Order: sequence, then C-alpha cells, then structure tokens
Amino acid sequence: MFDLRRREFIWLLGGAAAWPMAARAQQGEPIRRIGVLSGSGGADDPDPKERYAAFLQRLQQLGWIDGRNVRIDTRWPAGDADSIRKYAAELAALAPDVIMASGTSIVGPLLQATRTVPIVFAGVADPVGAGFVESLARPGGNVTGFMQFEYSLSAKWLELLKQIAPGVTRVAVLRDPDITSGIGQFAVIQSAAPSLGMERAVTAFARSANSGLVVTGSGLAAIHRDLIITLAARHKLPAVYARRLFVTEGGLISYGPDRVDQSRQAAAYVDRILKGEKPGDLPVQAPTKYELVINLKTAKALGIEIPTSLLARADEVIE
Repeated sequence: MFDLRRREFIWLLGGAAAWPMAARAQQGEPIRRIGVLSGSGGADDPDPKERYAAFLQRLQQLGWIDGRNVRIDTRWPAGDADSIRKYAAELAALAPDVIMASGTSIVGPLLQATRTVPIVFAGVADPVGAGFVESLARPGGNVTGFMQFEYSLSAKWLELLKQIAPGVTRVAVLRDPDITSGIGQFAVIQSAAPSLGMERAVTAFARSANSGLVVTGSGLAAIHRDLIITLAARHKLPAVYARRLFVTEGGLISYGPDRVDQSRQAAAYVDRILKGEKPGDLPVQAPTKYELVINLKTAKALGIEIPTSLLARADEVIE
C-alpha cells in the first residue's frame, strides 16, 4: 500500500514537469498507444512481471518511452477466462496502435474482440493449428508473433523422461483442453512415444509401475502448479515441465523456451508495426533460446540419479 501511494504522490508532483514533455511529443508527432494483455500463473508468479519488464526495456532501447512518445495500457487477467474476455474487449475498445498478447489463451479472445487492431503475440504453442494465422511465413490478418516452440520440441520432453528415468514405459500428459493448439503438442508426444517404448496411460497411471508425467505449457497448469508438483511427489512420478517456474518450486525438470527473451523479441515487432509494417507481413518466429532446469533435491527425493551428461547441459541446477 505504501508503494502505491508513494507512486501516486510522485506522479502528482511530477505532473507539472511531465506535461510539457508530453505536449512537446504531441506537437512533433502523436503519442502512440500500445495495449498489453498478459496471462499469469497467479499473483505470486514472477514470470509475467519479468516478461513485461523485458518488453518495456526493449521498447525503450528502440526509442519508445511510456509517457513520452507512447502510452501503454496493461491488463493482467491471471489466467481467468472471464477476465481475459473482459480485458480483451476493453483493450480493443481503446483502439490502440498495437496490442502485445502474452500466452495462448489470450489471443483467441482478442481476435473475437478485434480483427483490425494489430496483435503481436509471445508464447503461443500452435498459432496455425489454433487458427490465429494462415501460415508461419505469411500470417495474414492482424496477428503475428513468436510461437512457444516448434512441434518437434514436444518429443524432447519424452526423451528427457527416458534419460532421467529409463524404466518409464507409461506417460500421462497434462494439458489444458480449452487451448486448441495443445492438440498439436499432444499429437507430437503420441507420435514420439512408440519409438521410446512408451504408451499413454489413460487411467490409473499413477498406480502403475514405471509411470511418468509430462506437463505442457498453459496458464491453467501454472495456476495449479502447487497441486501438480505435490501429486507428482506423492506418487513418486518423474515429471517434465514446459516452464522453469515449476522446477524452482519443487518440480523435477523443465525444458522450454526463454519466455523473457520472447517478450524482448515481441517488442521489436511492436516497433516495426508502429513504424508502418503490417502484422500479416511479419513471419511468425520460433524461439531461439531454450532453458533446461533440473532440481537435484527433487531427484534425490524420487530416488533418481541425474546423468552427468544431462547436468552438464543444464542451464540451471537447483540443489
């Protein structure tokens, strides 16, 4: 509460000095408007805050300063579907020059709210399969951005399970059924499973021997991460997650894109759109940076010895 009031107090004091700066910007060229709609895994999830900070930093490096030559309107629905639809409609009604959308569950409601305002997304699993874009090379329409990962990366989760727990033969996949693009992820996991000697456990996988777990990326999974991590520990299930957040909070291993880096890249696309380029002409790009994170404390609790070769490849090892 103190910090909020203090910021408001500073804004009141600085208003007189800030106003001429904004007025000068308006005289030279109009102040542009950016909307930001970002999902999260709850109030204690640091990931959205880190992504947003990286987005702002990159915008500043490109010459866009909030309050000077651009105004940024943000909404944080925290993964709730009703809030996402509400905030998507609010941002679209503001008619900004461009909206940055973070997360697969965000883009669909935005497209329901507007087919004219340019949208740049970050962290979408399958934009073509979800119907957000026509193709990766030529998105068409008013949407483009940075996909969460290529399909083939989904098979990596199974490979990691086999490396850390060679005896695993049955795998349960947790995914959000409301995310259309999640079907593409699951299809790749299914196609990779036979080559690794695995079959999908439909029921009672936790009670069966040699079981493992793959948790795909979604806001819903992030919100319920405490329960998922607890269940994996209770049933002694080796689990691979799509996000680092799960491993820092007690999960075993994660492999996924550097989501903060994707937000930086999204800022570059926002810059290009503000300078006149059309989102439909900007190709959808796959991540260039991935993170492998391992929790040795969790591995020990599960009785798993992580191969030295895998530890050497890890970007972060939690002890």
